[in-house]
Amino acid sequence: MHLADITIFWTPSCGGVRTYVEAKRRWLARQTDIRSSLLVPGPDEGVKFDVYTLPAPRLPFGRGYRFPLRRRPWVRRLLSLRPDIIEAGDPYVLPWAALEAGHRLGVPVVGFYHSDLQRLVSTRAGHWSNRWLDRYILRLYSRFDRVLAPSRVMAEKLRGLGVPGDRVHVQPLGVDACLFHPERRDQALRRRLGLDHTIRLLVFAGRGSREKHIPLLLRVMTELGSGFHLHLVGSGMPRRLPDNVSRSNGFVDSLRLSRILASSDALLHGGDSETFGLVILEAMASGIPVVGVRAGAVAELVVPGTGLLADPNSAGAMAETVRRLFADNYTAMGQRARKHVTDNYTWDRVLTRLLDHYRDLTGQGHPTEAEHD
Repeated sequence: MHLADITIFWTPSCGGVRTYVEAKRRWLARQTDIRSSLLVPGPDEGVKFDVYTLPAPRLPFGRGYRFPLRRRPWVRRLLSLRPDIIEAGDPYVLPWAALEAGHRLGVPVVGFYHSDLQRLVSTRAGHWSNRWLDRYILRLYSRFDRVLAPSRVMAEKLRGLGVPGDRVHVQPLGVDACLFHPERRDQALRRRLGLDHTIRLLVFAGRGSREKHIPLLLRVMTELGSGFHLHLVGSGMPRRLPDNVSRSNGFVDSLRLSRILASSDALLHGGDSETFGLVILEAMASGIPVVGVRAGAVAELVVPGTGLLADPNSAGAMAETVRRLFADNYTAMGQRARKHVTDNYTWDRVLTRLLDHYRDLTGQGHPTEAEHD
């Protein structure tokens, strides 16, 4: 089986979709009966290790993303690759190229609804755009042979718009539970931050974008006071911070992030519109509990015993939830969080489910004993 992934969500700094695609490509490389190709925008046309780039302009203020304007070159490239199945990972120009190529090749096309397009556009253009976007999402995703969503909340959103329910499937993302591991804990982090062992160290990791509600987290820390400290990890963080908040400088690679998470006491996450929340799994795999909000996909990941949830957009409620977490046995919660991830969300587990989708759509089952030999 030959899989072709196609997406614009590919930048030098690793986002959630790139993490998924890279993990999938590494995992598929270990399978005996499948190869994968990846098509992404770049500064020019080229190929390296089955990653094909076609030129596309940079998006202004787009954090390195490039946006193809023409469908035709991407269709031609897909036709030349002749894959057995195509997965489109964004909702813009490229999925239409995937659908056209799939129709001409007679192969199934999967649409993975990674991002909430309606929320992304409405936060910038206003809610007047919602009706048009609803029609667009329905028109696009009803054409796929199968639609994957990373969480139940996203799957229900698609079904609510009218995408045929039998085509929509929940396909969670995963985490590298060897990289994100409690053994990465390093007391040097506290020393660098000037914290003694009595201070509860909270961490937030992600972009400092509007939907992450960083100002809410800062109000939470003001309410919590000097017995607590929050370390912000990621790009775009505010410069003016309360005395009990610190920040990293820009992008942090996965290894450094794994050490920061394992060295903290809990993850603090105020986002109420997560489509999945990969950092939630990374924190839980690192052996720390999560304080999040009861909204979006976060509530699906933080099951009872692995952390606590607060009402969204309330600094007072979130601060009280943090206090309750540390009044309880939070280290035991972190241990249960780790087990929940290793039982359900390792890349091996979630990608085995994904490969079952591919096999079902193509009719290509598991390799036989003879093929293995």
